[in-house]
Amino acid sequence: MAHYEHVFLARQDLSQSQVDALATTATEIVEANQGKVVKTESWGLKNLAYKIKRNRKAHFVMLNLDADGAAVAELERQTAINEDIIRWVTIRVDEHEEGPSVMMRKSDRERTRRREREGA
Repeated sequence: MAHYEHVFLARQDLSQSQVDALATTATEIVEANQGKVVKTESWGLKNLAYKIKRNRKAHFVMLNLDADGAAVAELERQTAINEDIIRWVTIRVDEHEEGPSVMMRKSDRERTRRREREGA
């Protein structure tokens, strides 16, 4: 089984529970094709650099997968059909990152800096 990172952007007008449901659906697709989702991270609602399908913001979600090519192809096919997902990318990696991803560490650093400024 190969290691993949699958990141998708969901429309800005979805609630967090709907975004979580999209992640759950993606997990079910992978598991139905004998794959495994190692980690799921929701990066939250973020601004986009440019409009994508009339959206200025999007919910970002990352899935770390252990799957074969057929499972990834099916996941991408289902993702392309879904109207709530405006963009996605799947990348094959040598190994999964341990602990939180770079995006999650970035938000932790920002929170720490903000606390330090407010306390000083």
